[in-house]
Amino acid sequence: MRVGLLRTVGAATAAYGAAVAAWPDLLARPSGLVDEDGRPAPDTGVALRPLGLRDAASGVALATAPEGAALRTAALVRIAADWGDSLLLGLTLPERDKRLKAVAVSVGWGALTAYGLLSGPAGKGGHGDRG
Repeated sequence: MRVGLLRTVGAATAAYGAAVAAWPDLLARPSGLVDEDGRPAPDTGVALRPLGLRDAASGVALATAPEGAALRTAALVRIAADWGDSLLLGLTLPERDKRLKAVAVSVGWGALTAYGLLSGPAGKGGHGDRG
C-alpha cells in the first residue's frame, strides 16, 4: 500500500469536495449542468452539495485513517464513489463530451486510489509502504 499517495488523494478529494459543497458551480459547469447563460439551476446546487460533502468526508477519512484495515476501507469507499460517479455521470449527463470527461476524471481518480491501495515497493508484497 502506498500510504503517502492515498493520503495525498484523500487531501485533494477533501479539498475539492468542500469547494463543491460551497460552490456547486465548480462541478455543475464542467458537467454541463447549466442553462444557456452558463448558470446552474438552484436545484442543481441542492443536488451537488451533498456530493461535495460526501467527497469531503471520504477524502478526510482517506487522509487520516490509521494504516491497516481502516485505511483500506477508506480507500475502497473512495474507489466505489469515484467509479460509481463514472457510471452514473457517464449514463446521465446531457452532453456527450461532458460525459466522456466526467468518466475519464472519475475513473482516473478511482484508478489512482486503487493503485495506491494495491501497489507497494518490490519485495514487500504491497504492504507497509509509507510513500
